[in-house]
Amino acid sequence: MNKEKTRILSQLLAMRETRPRHFWAGALVAGASLFGMVAAFGTAPDHNEIRALQRQIVEPLALPPIGNHESVEGAFVREERIQRGDTVATLLSRLGIQDERAFALLRQHPETQPLFRQLRPGKIVSARTGESGELLALTFPLNGPKDSTLMVEKHEGEFQVSEKNQALDAQVMMKAGEIRSSLFAATDAIGMPDSIATQLADIFGGDIDFHRDLRRGDRFSVVYEMLYRQGQPIRSGRILAAEFVNNNKAFSAIWFESREGQGYYTAEGKNIRKAFLRSPLEFSRVTSGFSSSRYHPILQTWRAHKGVDYGAPIGTRVKATGDGIVEFAGRQGGYGNLVVLRHQGRFSTHYGHLSGFAPGIRKGARITQGEIIGYVGKSGWATGPHLHYEFRINDVHQNPLSVALPSAPPLGTQQVAEFKRHADQLVTRLERMRGLNLALLD
Repeated sequence: MNKEKTRILSQLLAMRETRPRHFWAGALVAGASLFGMVAAFGTAPDHNEIRALQRQIVEPLALPPIGNHESVEGAFVREERIQRGDTVATLLSRLGIQDERAFALLRQHPETQPLFRQLRPGKIVSARTGESGELLALTFPLNGPKDSTLMVEKHEGEFQVSEKNQALDAQVMMKAGEIRSSLFAATDAIGMPDSIATQLADIFGGDIDFHRDLRRGDRFSVVYEMLYRQGQPIRSGRILAAEFVNNNKAFSAIWFESREGQGYYTAEGKNIRKAFLRSPLEFSRVTSGFSSSRYHPILQTWRAHKGVDYGAPIGTRVKATGDGIVEFAGRQGGYGNLVVLRHQGRFSTHYGHLSGFAPGIRKGARITQGEIIGYVGKSGWATGPHLHYEFRINDVHQNPLSVALPSAPPLGTQQVAEFKRHADQLVTRLERMRGLNLALLD
């Protein structure tokens, strides 16, 4: 190998005088690389040499302490979504529970009965079982506003049943839509919950009569909360901000809480809540308006109709249109079952032909705006189910569909700056959706 290197170097020196300078620079680099390769191939050990250098070394490693997990040793955790037609037995079977003693407890214990009554499809139930299917723990979300969970847990061989509150995670949702036929059809088309649609109608109910004022092409944008448990949607929360464009007129609402109170305000800080709602029903149709002369179908004569009739199915909920005190709740002549509310001294509202009264509705009871006071019926002089609604000022009948309604108190001076800081980010969200909605319409 050394002789070969010497021969190559001699040839290069002999050729040096006949080649240009830049040629030799490149040749020297190539030669150095070549010698490096030759050296590498020449010095690499063969397979037998490598095997002779290999050694097997066994070294014990200290593991960190695991701790005492006897209670979960051999346990299996499983989640199942309740399906339509499920029974408790089929649900427990899919959860891998094979425990007659536990099933007997669930059937007999008074606190576990909601498990049999609240098998709502879509609800997620989880269970922890032992190797042979014995129940160690069961978690079942309960219906109702408390957001609680039924817990069945095994401790020292005995089952314990308890109800625990579980905090829900709130996520902010943003939806925008356009009216084609009705509000609910529009909200269904964009996947908005009915409860949010109802809130939307309540919020703007003082400015928009959702029975008569909606127009094809009206648009709305809503920012609202959706409440989740373990990543699963449980129910909708509150509307945080909304905008409704009705007949090319825009109405906005921002939810704001402070030490002095809470409510919805315009982007400029004006209280949008009117002292009275336009309608005492969430959704219905006007079957007879306010007029000075109308042919009475029962009396068979012409007489003034000093209220508005809303046609709706029997049992439809009737809401108080304003804060007030129950002045009368009972049966009165042609009105049938009647509720009269007194508001701010000189205002009063009358709700007639009811099928029944809501719990707690009695003379002297204090009522808040939107509270359920009764249910649509056809008591008294009525040919079909409807609500007869009257609005009076100083006991003089007014047309509730057109009378100017007083506003609720505005924000205080010290609250305005705080409201502006809170509202800015919500207004930005509404503006983004407004642009998206207009782009879709174009």
